[in-house]
Amino acid sequence: MAYFYLFTIWMLLAGGGWVVWSRFARSETARQRLFASVAASPEVAQTDLRRMGLFRRWLYRAGFRGASDPSIFLTATLFSVLLGVGAATLFVLAGFQESFVASVQLIPGGTGEVFLPAAYLSPWILGISTACIPWLYVRRARRTRVQQFDQDLPLALDLLSTLSESGLGFDVAISRILDTRLGDRPLGKELRSYQADLLAGRSRIECLRRLAWRVNVSGVTILTSALVQAEQIGMGIAEVLRRQALDMRSRRREKANMFALSLATKRMFPLVICFLPGLFVWTLGPVFIQLIQMADAFVRVRDF
Repeated sequence: MAYFYLFTIWMLLAGGGWVVWSRFARSETARQRLFASVAASPEVAQTDLRRMGLFRRWLYRAGFRGASDPSIFLTATLFSVLLGVGAATLFVLAGFQESFVASVQLIPGGTGEVFLPAAYLSPWILGISTACIPWLYVRRARRTRVQQFDQDLPLALDLLSTLSESGLGFDVAISRILDTRLGDRPLGKELRSYQADLLAGRSRIECLRRLAWRVNVSGVTILTSALVQAEQIGMGIAEVLRRQALDMRSRRREKANMFALSLATKRMFPLVICFLPGLFVWTLGPVFIQLIQMADAFVRVRDF
């Protein structure tokens, strides 16, 4: 009977996931047709990025910008959920959970009672962890992308400010930067999208705002805000870029100092959990064994 219930739950999850995926695929197709039919409208051309839902926006900012990427993600999530349910079911039916619980209960001193809840919930932990694999992959991609922006932005700012001070225009300086190794990085790809927006007839202010929205990184947002303000009031771009480069260096220096100051706190956990217990066992273990043997011998002599 338990097998029947588990199989029924598994089939219900599979059917529900298929229904959700098919409805999302139909709505995505209808959305693409709608945007394609009104793409010539100036209002839609300025607000098409803001029409994305939270799910598509999350994938877009992580670098997954293909039309089929949401469907692929949902399919991978459905497969991961089914795989997690199957792994949890196999974990229970094969007796691994009972063996795990029995092993935890055998820990001397009653210490294993602390880990019993985790042992009983181990199938759920296994299933949920397996189901979250696609989400963790996209989250990792987003973090890697943000780190690459943080690494490349100071160098790009220095190059932009130097080229602007030498007499080149802002757009020409961006073209020169794209000829360097930064052209194949995420920042270079976003700058190419910025140039494509300019060629499409949008204003520079709108292109900068779209760039900040696509990237959604604090350093790029600050830079684009300063450039938009300079464009609106008629300031020189070279002076703004030089000031932004200096501010970027200051922020990176402060971030490095904060990371150095936090090392003492961050190493406390591995030191207390991993290093000190082994040190105590190695140094004080023989002493405690001798004390226990002496106490046992004393008790035997007294009983005699």
